[in-house]
Amino acid sequence: MRAGSIGGLLLIIWLVLGGVAAYERGYFSDTSDTSCAEFGTIAVTTIAGPLNWAGVNPKITCDLDVPPPSK
Repeated sequence: MRAGSIGGLLLIIWLVLGGVAAYERGYFSDTSDTSCAEFGTIAVTTIAGPLNWAGVNPKITCDLDVPPPSK
């Protein structure tokens, strides 16, 4: 087996495990209020989900200095 084949197989396994992590959190339930934010949450969970099982527990913070809205 070539190195590219092994890498591809590992990527597929990683994404399947991430999909399982997203499913465990209930992100694939049938709700009518689907949004881009919900899609983003599912995508990030799918990509980083296996890290939680490994005990890494990644967290994302967003500290933006947003000016107040004008009147």
